Amino acid sequence: MTDTTAFVRDPRMMRGSNHTGMRQFNERVVLQAIRHHGPMPKADLARLTQLSTQTVSIIVNRLEGDGLLTRQARVRGKIGQPSVPMALNPDGAFSVGLQVGRRSLEVLVSDFLGQPRHRLQFSYRYPDPDAVLRNITQGLAQMQSMMGEHWTRTVGIGLTAPLSLHKWSDLLGGEAGLALQSWERVDLLTAVQALTDLPVEFAKDTTAACMAEMLQGHGRSFDSYLYVFVGTFVGGGLVLAGHIVAGARGNAGAIGSMPMGLGGQASQPPQLLQLASGWQLEQALENAGFEPQLVHQAHIMDPDYTALTAPWLAQASRALAMTAASASALVDLDAVVIDGSLGRPLIEALIGATREQLQSYNLDGLHPPAVVAGQVGSHARALGGSLLPLHTQFFPIKDIFLKQDLI
Repeated sequence: MTDTTAFVRDPRMMRGSNHTGMRQFNERVVLQAIRHHGPMPKADLARLTQLSTQTVSIIVNRLEGDGLLTRQARVRGKIGQPSVPMALNPDGAFSVGLQVGRRSLEVLVSDFLGQPRHRLQFSYRYPDPDAVLRNITQGLAQMQSMMGEHWTRTVGIGLTAPLSLHKWSDLLGGEAGLALQSWERVDLLTAVQALTDLPVEFAKDTTAACMAEMLQGHGRSFDSYLYVFVGTFVGGGLVLAGHIVAGARGNAGAIGSMPMGLGGQASQPPQLLQLASGWQLEQALENAGFEPQLVHQAHIMDPDYTALTAPWLAQASRALAMTAASASALVDLDAVVIDGSLGRPLIEALIGATREQLQSYNLDGLHPPAVVAGQVGSHARALGGSLLPLHTQFFPIKDIFLKQDLI
């Protein structure tokens, strides 16, 4: 995992203001400049941010006093006095990510660089609300104990979960379906906030995963891409010109609901989530007498399971290729980034099969998108959640999970 780099390439996002009343904004601009360009002395910060040398000196001294910046060794051998680069202090602030999934709860702590420090996971067959909230209580208590004195520098909790969990009850059925139905009566954000004194913020799980990829992965090389996360259900996010696009109702990039055929037939065409989710392979494994959670393990690609994985890969890759071709025609993508919580060899096989299936489409007049593997991996949703409070409190763009230009 690498340090968090710039989430927007527009240099105006690292330009401060010398007007009064801009203290907090200017502090964020200085932090963002160092986060993007790496350690640098005050003089370079002043040139980059277009703030006065005196303003930068005051800001840097204040941030150093707050423990957010740290001095590095003097740089000698250049013209003039030796300079002292200022760097982000990894221990300057911490943030917790809570990922409520359909099969597990993940608790992850990131430091001020966006690097994961601690991680816990609680597994369950289905997400009963009472059990999930008990696990969250236990996870937060364990994290506080593990972090010791560092817990006092924890600035918030980023909570991520699928939207409208109760709407998938019919698809899962049985006890799992009943558990999902009960979420209709639960305000998850309010329930979690009641468990802690830390501020809690919410983001859709695939949006959070997309954010982690944008900050820690392919967002550094692609400006516009469709992000696909394949877990128990498939979902996604959309990045255009270096910004996540959420849409007025949070549905931009909600590829799980994309139809996979023409309407007007005897029956409605299936949606992508019915063809390219890990859930279908879980069901096939369980019906064959295997443990369904094998889908999340590396040896799912062993020959013993080929009779089950091969049909799923064929079906899922065809559906994802259609999604990639349709999305490219609509928004002109650089790439389709595929990641997920399934076993890494299975994800890699899915990416390869999707590339092959995409070649069967006539893309005349379009830019064929690259189909690449995500760089963050299975913990992207929890990591994205943990980044949310850091960006809300320390970055120039307060609401980084939406496209919102500050200048």
